[in-house]
Amino acid sequence: MLPEVRRKLAEADVAMAGSFFPDGVAAIREMLDSPTAVKAFYDIDTPITLSALHSQGRTSYLEAEQLPGLDLYFSFTGGPALEELESLGVPCAVPLYCSVDPAAHRPLPPSPKFACDLSYMGTYAPDRQPKLEELLCSPARALPQHKFFVAGPQYPGSIAWPKNVTREIHLEPKFHALLYSSSRLVLNVTRRDMVMAGYSPSVRLFEAAACGAAIVSDSWPGLDEFFVPGKEILLASGGADVESWITGLSSRELAGIGEAARARVLAEHTSEVRARQWEAEVEAARAPAATSAATM
Repeated sequence: MLPEVRRKLAEADVAMAGSFFPDGVAAIREMLDSPTAVKAFYDIDTPITLSALHSQGRTSYLEAEQLPGLDLYFSFTGGPALEELESLGVPCAVPLYCSVDPAAHRPLPPSPKFACDLSYMGTYAPDRQPKLEELLCSPARALPQHKFFVAGPQYPGSIAWPKNVTREIHLEPKFHALLYSSSRLVLNVTRRDMVMAGYSPSVRLFEAAACGAAIVSDSWPGLDEFFVPGKEILLASGGADVESWITGLSSRELAGIGEAARARVLAEHTSEVRARQWEAEVEAARAPAATSAATM
């Protein structure tokens, strides 16, 4: 197995390891020891990686001493995190955000089963629950005549959901677009470490937008680089904002916000766009490597 891996690395134009790969440290060591022209790493949870590198000098999939050997560090998180990575020795850190497949996430005819004024989809997380209480449960209690929908597992049985909140423990991926298309508003709540890092859009944010959903989100640094507040997304400072949008915005106004968000995502955040971005960064990294090899 290892000889075959080394042969492939010797023949490759680019090699890339990823975060949370169980044998990541050993795989990166092989990659760095190879003659591969471009050596890259792709991190889907950069704030977690940075925290571990600062506190322990390593993670289970990457060691701090390996950073200078990488030609490219692709990151789900942009902004200041990229400068922080380069301060640790990474030669070039660039954002490669998550993306959406427009064929899987697109506007669909609304379903009576999922019809609601506000929906939220996400696994229970202690750091997100207070915001979910504030931005969904509180408006649900204040607006008992309106419908709310929460999909996701692992919520404690002790949570007292308002009576007008429909719960779905597991919603199959094939129904995600249908839920987004059937909701007047879709709530996005961001994990605390992603809020602290900023510039960390979730894939569900892009998926909901690709379905033409009018999204309500908590705010975090860098969000306005992905969507224009008030035009392509609604940013809530509290439950009162959500209540006012549910009762005060017409279906036409909400559709306009959703259409603008969908246009932005299709132009900038599809899988095809990300592939082109990846190829451009690799080609830019290959140019110096090719020049160096030619002068040897």
